[in-house]
This record gives sequence, structure tokens and C-alpha cells, in this order.
Amino acid sequence: MPATELSYDDRLALLREWKLAQVRQKREMSGPRDADEQGQVPLPPEAAEVVEAVSGSGVLVRDIILKGFEAKPNHPSGGFFGPRAVGENFRRLLNAHPTHVHPDNSMAGVYMVNFMSYRKPGWNPDLDYSHLRPEQERYALDHGIGGVQHFCPDLRIGLDLGWGGLLDKVRRFRRVNPHAAEFYEGLEHVLLGIQGWVRRHAEAADTLAAAERHAQRRANLEAIADICRRQATDPPATFREACQWLVFFQAVAKMFNGSGEWGQLDELLRPYYERDRAAGRLEDEEAIFHLACLLLSETAYIQLGGPDAQGRDQASRVSFLILEAVHRLRTPANIGIRVGEGLSPELFRRGLEVLFEDLMGFPKFVGDRACTEGFLRNGYPVEVARTRIYAGCHWLAIPGREYCMADIIKIDFAQVFDVALKEMMSDVAVEPGVEELWRRFERHLRRAVEVTALGIDFHLEHMHEVFPELVLDLFCHGTVEKGLDVTNGGVEFYDIGVDGASLATVADSFAALEQRVEREGRLTWRELMGHLASNWAGAEGERARLMMRHIRRFGSGESLADEWAIRIARTFTELVAAKPTPKGAKMIPGLFTWAKVVAFGKRLGATPNGRRAGEPVSHGPNPEPGFNEGRPGTPTQLALAVALVQPGYGNTAPLQLDLDPGLAATAEGLAKVEALIRTHFDLGGTLVNINVVSRDTLLDAQRHPERHADLIVRVTGFSAYFTNLSPELQRFVVERVVGGD
Repeated sequence: MPATELSYDDRLALLREWKLAQVRQKREMSGPRDADEQGQVPLPPEAAEVVEAVSGSGVLVRDIILKGFEAKPNHPSGGFFGPRAVGENFRRLLNAHPTHVHPDNSMAGVYMVNFMSYRKPGWNPDLDYSHLRPEQERYALDHGIGGVQHFCPDLRIGLDLGWGGLLDKVRRFRRVNPHAAEFYEGLEHVLLGIQGWVRRHAEAADTLAAAERHAQRRANLEAIADICRRQATDPPATFREACQWLVFFQAVAKMFNGSGEWGQLDELLRPYYERDRAAGRLEDEEAIFHLACLLLSETAYIQLGGPDAQGRDQASRVSFLILEAVHRLRTPANIGIRVGEGLSPELFRRGLEVLFEDLMGFPKFVGDRACTEGFLRNGYPVEVARTRIYAGCHWLAIPGREYCMADIIKIDFAQVFDVALKEMMSDVAVEPGVEELWRRFERHLRRAVEVTALGIDFHLEHMHEVFPELVLDLFCHGTVEKGLDVTNGGVEFYDIGVDGASLATVADSFAALEQRVEREGRLTWRELMGHLASNWAGAEGERARLMMRHIRRFGSGESLADEWAIRIARTFTELVAAKPTPKGAKMIPGLFTWAKVVAFGKRLGATPNGRRAGEPVSHGPNPEPGFNEGRPGTPTQLALAVALVQPGYGNTAPLQLDLDPGLAATAEGLAKVEALIRTHFDLGGTLVNINVVSRDTLLDAQRHPERHADLIVRVTGFSAYFTNLSPELQRFVVERVVGGD
């Protein structure tokens, strides 16, 4: 135990070691994770119970559950549905959930259990949508029914009121809206559970402080106990207290249903920072440390800079302090910097410097003009459009005023293409051809959008009866006041995100068919179908596969595949944006596949672009890895290609760049990267994700993971420890950097 004072950097080094130990432990317990490296930590042994069960397929499944908690059903299925049952069960979970206090961390609280894992079944079987299932399954839609969170809360509401003030607000409006008593009862259960959990952190910190011999750590623990005691009821008053409140909020939101948005963090914290600085009670080094502890608690999504409703840039000293905290912490984060005319060029440049200095794949960069102007096309005034902020892997939302379910609903173009191709080839009345295939693809895509719209209406009609958004309801404008869940008319705006996936896979397939089958006659349609059915088996199949593969693919510029990609993207955009759902919800198109490149590929057979059955599909709007004659595309090729397929309605189609660290080793190199990003945004680009990692490092990490436990990569919209990804997703990232056949 150290007897000397620990500097802030010393404490961060110890906390980083703790984080890496948690990452290793999670992988050992649960295997690889193809998603954000979140702040969840394993349950302590005394609170964990291992349960074994045989799945429906006869496989022995082990699950780790929380001792002392068992969900109380209110339905014969064994599930619990509706606000009262959900709130009551979540309160019971919070009452049993362990506390977490670390003597070197200025923040208390992490989440260890996901409430969603106790929801069995997750949907009320009485609310039947079997009329939609055949077509949902035919097109393999990620239809969104039962989807949770994926919109942005306005955390100013909670920071201003505190947990006690929120409870008073709920009780006040319960008297105003007696017809919504069950909804308010659910909210009250949630708040009482949170207050109890916060108070127990004060008790835990007191216990640790009493046993702590190191004076500095004891003082930190005593400060945590004091803050938690007050924070159970009172709103935060200082910068440290505001950070602590955000930690508790995020842990509870993650625990409830995986929500992960802090939103415009610099502006949320700016008033506390300025007051503390003016009072002489906060130095920047201390502020950076508290921010690092905040960021260590969760990889929540954050925007830095960007306009307010009047167009004024919100970048401040706090924006730069958050970047510095990320820089010193060196663990995964999800920070987006808004870039555009009138926005801070200094913040943009510092973000680029951090990106290339730390080689961790963040921050990312948001194109202000295209996102704002695109959202105007949905009929909103510019003052509303400006308030839409980066809040997820690839999406934006208006904090507390908009329900968007972004990144949940996906239409996989490759599945629609597969249906259309097989249908055409089984129709003896038609001559196979690319234009005939396109007509069928467009018709099936139209139907996939229509079925998706019906599913959205069904979700909005019933989700509040199944699993209302009780935690995030507390931080929305109108939900508590009206007594309505956010899924049920509680907020002003309903703009449901609908993403297209596998664009390059399908564009390259159309192009390969047009070039090799129709124009050149190198294969007949029947021969091609035989190769697809056999998964390109044998020497002849491999020759055919390479022939179909080696065309000028999407991204190469002015190719057949580029034309097909533009045609597919525009058609999808028009179909989604043309009209609302039958019951009036807007649908907003985007292009994004997330980490589902692997899962979508596993369910799909071989495709005419030379892809083998089961291999990953392409990612979002990006060309396939190796599109540049087997090599990774140049940054300019990628930036131009992705700019050409932007939907243009305010949801993003992110550009994924994988850059060598040496590219920005000089000021001139950094200026070139900056110019590339600005050019992409000038061309209509909306979001840029950048992975900065060398080819040799990635290949060595594949072969020797023990050497690279701290290697962080930008996967898709999120960053994660490379060695914690599944082998399939590791290969996908490597192929993006190295290239392929």
C-alpha cells in the first residue's frame, strides 16, 4: 500500500490496469463480444450464481445471475409486462444489485447485471403479430418490434432536479393524470430503487473509508460517501457531483435496457465547471481526472461542439478537457466532434491529434451541414434540426424530444436480392436478365419497407404495454407531464430510423452479373446459379468465383458497380422517405450494418459478387474490403464513394477509414487528413469513423493476442479491444486494412 501521495496520473494508471483486468475477466467468463466495450463489470463471487439449463436445441447453457433477485411475473408465460410490473421488478433488481466503490476512483457506481436478461419472454405473447412474421422472415428483417432505447434523453432535466426532485415531479403529475396511475407507479418504483442504490454506495464508501489507512484514499472515499448521501435526493451542485450524477444515471440506464447516451456532454457540464472555477474550487487537472473517471464508467455516446438552436457553436473549455481526459485515460470511448462552418476548427484539429497520437479509433467526426440540412427535408425548421446531436453508433437525435429507435431496424439488401434472384430463376415464363432482376429486387424492397412500416406501427401501439422506457421517460419533455411513455405519444417527434445494409455486396453482385453474364457471356444464368448452390465448389467453381469477383467493384470510381450502388441507395431512400407509416410515423433512411456484417453473412448463401456462403457482407455504405483490385481502397476513393450514396435525410451513412499511423506523422500529413474529412463533408458526407492502426500490428494481434491486450480498434460505429472480438469480426477488421481476394 503506498504511503506517498498519488498523482492524478498515478491513479489513472492504476484504474487503467483495473479496467484491463475486468476486460480479461469478462472474456474468460462470457467469451468474445462483438459490441461496445461497455462499463459492465462481473458480479463479485458472493453475489453471483451459476445456473445451468438445456436449451431447446439440446445444448447445455450456463448463465450467471444475481443472487437475491428473482423476477416476479404477472403473466402466465412467466413474463412481466406493463409499467407497474416493470418498475417493481427493476426496483427489486436495484435493491439486490451490488455497489461498487474503488479507492482511487473519484466516481462510484458501475452496472453488473442487465435487466433485459431477466425478461423471459421479452414480448407479451397475447400481443400477436404472426400476420407480419412470414414476410419478416422471408426478408430476414430486423423489424424493430420490441426494440428498446436508441434515442437520446435530455439529462439537463435530471441534473436540474436530482433524484428527489424527479420523484416529486412524478408524484405531482400523478395527481394531475389519475388515469395514468400505473405508469406513474412504475416510474416511482424506478426512482425509489435508484435512491436506495445510491444511498448504499454512501454506506459502502463509509465502510471502506473506515478501514483505509492511506490518507489520500480515505479522503477520497469520505468525499464519495458525502456526495452519495446528498445525491440520493438533491441535485448536483459542483462539477464533481455532476459527473457523479451522470455515472449513476448511466449505470442505471445500462442496467435497465442497455441505453448509452450522455449527449452534449460538454454543454451539460459547462455551467458546473464555470461556477467551480469562478469560486476557486476546481483546477483543470482535477476536472480532467473527474472526467476520466466518468468516461471509465461507460463508453456512452457523446458529442463535443456543434450548434445550438440559434446556430452558435457550443464548443467550450470543457470540450477540450473531455478530449484530454480521453487522451490520458486510453480506454474505449465513443466521442463525436461536430465539424462544419462556424464550428471550432481548434476542436476539430485537437480531435485529429488525439486520434493519431493514441491510435484507438476515436474521436469520430460528424458533418454538421449534411446532417442539419438533411433533417430539414423531413419538414422541420432549422432551429429544431440544429438540436439533433450525435448520440449513437451512427445516429443523431433531439435530446428528450424525439423517439427514433435508431440502429434497430435494418433491411438487408442482400437478403432481398437473394429472394429476387431465386424468384426470377424459378419463373419459367421469363428470360433471366439484369433488368428483370432489378424489377423484382425493387418490388421486394418496396414490400420489405411496407412490412417494416407495419411493424413500426405495431411496436408504437403496444410497446408501452410490454416494456415501457421508464428510466429514459424521466428525461424526456412531455412523458411525465402527460403520463405517456415515450413509445406511446409522450414526446413531440417520431422519426423512426430505417437502415439499409449490405449495399456493396448487392451493387457488386448486380455489376458482376451485368458484366460477366450479360455483356461478356462468360457464364450462363443457369451455370451461375449452379455455382452459387455449390458455394463455388471445385476448381471450375473457384475460377468462376474469381472471375465474378475481379470486376471493377463499388468504390473504384465510375464503374458499373458504382452506378448500381447509387441506384440501390436512391431507390431505398425514396421508398423509405416517400410516406410515413400507415399510422403516421415518419421513417428516415440511413445506411448502416453495425457489427451485423458477420451475422447477416452467416445466414446468407453465396452471392454473385464472388462472396462465399457464410462470409460477412459489406458494411453500411462502404465498399467491400479489397475492392481496389484486392487492396484496401485509398482514402480518396472511399470518401468519394460513400459521399455518392448518402440518403440525405439527416440520418448518417458513415464513412469508415482505416489509416496508417504514419499518415499524420507530420503537420502536413495531419492537414491532408483534415482536408479529406472536410471534402467528404462538403460532398454531403455525414459521419467519419477512422481506425488508426498499422497492418503489421493487426496481423500480429491476430497471431499473438497476448501481446496486444490493450489494442483498441474502431470496429464499425464503436471502438473495442481487438482481442475481445470474435475471430470472425477480427478477420473483418483485418481484411479492411490488409485487403482480400
